[in-house]
Amino acid sequence: MGKLVSTLFVTLDGVYQAPGGPKEDTRGGFTHGGWSFWYADEDFGRFVNDVFARPDAFLLGRRTYDIFSSYWPKVTDPADPVASKLNSLPKYVPSSTLKDPGWAGTTVLSGDLAKEVTALKERIDGEVQVHGSGALVRSLLSLDLVDTLHLLTFPVVLGAGFRLFPEGAVPTAFRHTGGSVSGAGVSMQTYDLAGRPEYGEYKLPEDA
Repeated sequence: MGKLVSTLFVTLDGVYQAPGGPKEDTRGGFTHGGWSFWYADEDFGRFVNDVFARPDAFLLGRRTYDIFSSYWPKVTDPADPVASKLNSLPKYVPSSTLKDPGWAGTTVLSGDLAKEVTALKERIDGEVQVHGSGALVRSLLSLDLVDTLHLLTFPVVLGAGFRLFPEGAVPTAFRHTGGSVSGAGVSMQTYDLAGRPEYGEYKLPEDA
């Protein structure tokens, strides 16, 4: 049984939209694309390269797939730790509209998301990695299909854009399993899914 591992970049106010460039995702008139660029130091690079050393397959949301497929096939250096994995390993895209993917190794999942992803995890022995794909990750979390979340929080507030956990997100508890902070101030933390939150109450000493 494989593990579903999500890696996401977010701002301090929870925005995941267009971390990589101004034209990456302009939905809603978003004008802050590329907000992660100036924080990509050596510590950040080591973390990302370590993540990309472990996948057996990729599961990508449709928009992230379109962004990746327009860029990574052009990176042909076999020594590139990201491109070499993305271009060579199987890629799966849940979509009802993607009919003829041009990126080699792509399979479209057009059926029920829970059934398709559960079957994928059963077929893959190692890590099925989800990169970006915030809307897909929210759906997978609501289905309890995410095993591990690498959440990289960048020291910037944008005040606009799509947020990872908007109002109405399914209450979810996580267990912190490790992490660090880069020299540029990016908090790179790893969490395992731990079910639903538990609740308590702080009481005054005389009420204890």
